[in-house]
Amino acid sequence: MKKIKMFLFLAVLVLALVPLNLFAESSQSNNLIAVYDVSKGEMINVEKIEKTDAEWKKELTPEQYHVTRQEGTERAFSHSYHHLKEKGMFKCSNCGTDLYSSDTKFDSGTGWPSFWAPVSEKNVGMKTDRKFFMLRTEVHCARCGAHLGHVFDDGPKPTGKRHCINGVALNFVPEKQD
Repeated sequence: MKKIKMFLFLAVLVLALVPLNLFAESSQSNNLIAVYDVSKGEMINVEKIEKTDAEWKKELTPEQYHVTRQEGTERAFSHSYHHLKEKGMFKCSNCGTDLYSSDTKFDSGTGWPSFWAPVSEKNVGMKTDRKFFMLRTEVHCARCGAHLGHVFDDGPKPTGKRHCINGVALNFVPEKQD
């Protein structure tokens, strides 16, 4: 029994002393996610983006940081994207991942850009949000975790969904004219 305890103690000790960077290559492959790239018309593997709060604060405007990293909400009708009618792609303002096509945008009358579907369910993630004594579905960028807004079941056909998205969480790229 003493030999087993000693073996377990030594095994734990050795594992504790092994430099963590030996496992870096295997953890990087676990850091890949598949997202849909509209310009390529296919799923691609990209690295998930993880940064410290200090890094995000340096890269984002104060409003972008508040909304996308602290799960805030911009004021209704405060961003120009809610009435934008131009053709193009709405990308994550934090990492550039394709999120919503103007083809799925509609006027919900809420004051926030609204879409009935993302370009791919793989490009966004969803989780239950119980803040403010409400039960809602929060939507975030699958690649960098940026809070985008919420999804509701009162949207138009064909999905019946309304992705109500904060404008500061998006960057609009107009469609190229041939």
